[in-house]
Amino acid sequence: MQDEENKPAHKGLKKGLYLIPTSFTAANIAMGFLAVLSSVRGFQISGLNPAQAATYFDYAAIAIVLAMVFDTLDGRLARMTRTATEIGVQLDSLADVLTFGIAPTVLVYCWGIGSTFGEKSAPHGFGVFVLFMYLMCGAFRLARFNLQATRPRVLLEGTTKVDKKNFVGLPIPLAAGLVAAIVHFAPLPLISYGEDYARFYNILLMVLLGVLGLLMVSTIRYTSFKTAGTGKGNIYLILFIAAIGMLVWIYSQYVLLILASLYVSHGIVWYLFGLLNPRKKAKQIESNESAV
Repeated sequence: MQDEENKPAHKGLKKGLYLIPTSFTAANIAMGFLAVLSSVRGFQISGLNPAQAATYFDYAAIAIVLAMVFDTLDGRLARMTRTATEIGVQLDSLADVLTFGIAPTVLVYCWGIGSTFGEKSAPHGFGVFVLFMYLMCGAFRLARFNLQATRPRVLLEGTTKVDKKNFVGLPIPLAAGLVAAIVHFAPLPLISYGEDYARFYNILLMVLLGVLGLLMVSTIRYTSFKTAGTGKGNIYLILFIAAIGMLVWIYSQYVLLILASLYVSHGIVWYLFGLLNPRKKAKQIESNESAV
């Protein structure tokens, strides 16, 4: 009885809170797993029933987008409930490799490259190489993110600080989000548009994947939105999120593609603007060197 009286209040509840972010990470993994299965199933029937294959490819793209939501929520919930753990960080990174690394590459292969080029052709081999390099760049991006989280960079003033406002390099969920948004916009297998158009679209797709891979391993800054909702304008943020959510629900094919494209391009625009500004050019170079 004495041990029960000395037991801290809500100790069991505190332990239960640790399961909340982990459950969202598990949902992230589940979405990646379902995306891979849907992509493979769509590839199996792409030559026999392109319309049904498009449905499976669309399911895979939607699963990746939902995984982005779960990936965002697990981190925020861990910070809100103060239940962030080292194993949770590592589990989240492993989940991201599956959902935003392997799942998009499988989707792109099944939707475009695999159904357009023969296995022994040179374009097929080059496409597989591009997909592998995209995956490697994403894995490197995650490894660098984990390292920077444990080793804060040294600022020019000589003090260490974690940059919560920006990511170094394009985050892999947003790179996968752009790929998923493109497939969601046009889920029909590329071979359905004819052999010539399919080859042209696949070349553009390979170029895009190469650019996304380079952006992930670059030192270009991307807004993290981690500080969003911490100020006095929470009500406006809620209204903005509600408006975006409604637009996504009604016009998902267009809105998701626009949002993903804007996010991927805004880092490049800010980087070029910083280089063109004489006052910020030196700081931009020094900031990039400290981020490596």
